[in-house]
Amino acid sequence: MRIALLTYSTKPRGGVVHTLNLAEALSRAGAQVTVWTLGRGGDAAFFRGVDPSVRVVIVPFAAVEDETVGARIIRSINALRAGFTPADYDVVHAQDCISANAVDDCVRTIHHLDDFTTPELARCHERAILDPYARICVSAAVAEEVRARYGLTPTVIPNGVEYERFAAAAGPSAAADRRRWRDRLGRYVLAVGGIEPRKGSVDLLDAFALLDDPGLRLVFAGGETLFDYRAYRARFDARADELGIDVTVLGTVAHADLPALVAGAAAVPFFSVKEGFGLAAMEALAAGVPVVARDLPVLREVFGGAVAYATTPGEMAAALAHALRPDSARRARGRAVARGFDWDGAAAAHLRFYAEVRALDPRRGGPAVAAGPP
Repeated sequence: MRIALLTYSTKPRGGVVHTLNLAEALSRAGAQVTVWTLGRGGDAAFFRGVDPSVRVVIVPFAAVEDETVGARIIRSINALRAGFTPADYDVVHAQDCISANAVDDCVRTIHHLDDFTTPELARCHERAILDPYARICVSAAVAEEVRARYGLTPTVIPNGVEYERFAAAAGPSAAADRRRWRDRLGRYVLAVGGIEPRKGSVDLLDAFALLDDPGLRLVFAGGETLFDYRAYRARFDARADELGIDVTVLGTVAHADLPALVAGAAAVPFFSVKEGFGLAAMEALAAGVPVVARDLPVLREVFGGAVAYATTPGEMAAALAHALRPDSARRARGRAVARGFDWDGAAAAHLRFYAEVRALDPRRGGPAVAAGPP
């Protein structure tokens, strides 16, 4: 089967990480896989190496100074549409709003639903849900949101996680790598992702300020985004100053360095207000690091009793304080949950799904569906 996976960026955002891992697992299962993306700002490669069995096509996408978010989205769609060659594939699978709008006939993974107020983004979001001929969600909670809002019934195929990679970062062979991060940062809690509204970054500041642990540092890693969060970042910075918190913002961390950074953390707060699965938190569990998550249905579904949950900054602070205490049983629960999600299993489920939707859809050579009784 010839499969095209489409994503919007080469940077290490969750949907891009998902795309690359799925592509490699599909290739291991015998599929011919090509990943298509946009080379933002002159990028000629992904943030990490991709297995050579997977073909990669990067469509050039130059930066435009002072471009609005809406204009950038429309230009992204048009650039990917102009470069893509759909006739070369049996299945075209879009992983985000931009790539789903760039093709006319695709499978779409809906990682989570957004509520955009900018007209261009709202229309892009709606079309990317309604127009694909088949849909996947990475959790049942998001699939239920799609059903309730749009009357559609996506198939649920959970993410995998690179369990061995993050578990190894907590082992003896990686002690020097963890020590380098601790020498640089001291004792730290780690938020993986950008400083942005969806990640609940200001709530984390308020919770951290309530911790009675003066030797603890708050660290953020990651942050690549298409959107303009400068106003939120200004609010975040002002709140950090008001609370007297010296936040360490690392920006994008090299792929090879991320597991040791995660494994070296005392805890990982995960206070997103919207998520589809929670891959960064799952990676932390694989590394044996305690996680405190916002109490969302999707995170309850994915993590069960392996993490602590909280809603208010006060509850978040109390749960973080408890998570900072050593607990081998909690670590074992987290690793057991993370071990249950693997990319090869996800790829096998995707291949079954592709075969089923192709068999049922007349556009893919399947039988036409009768409109009613003969």
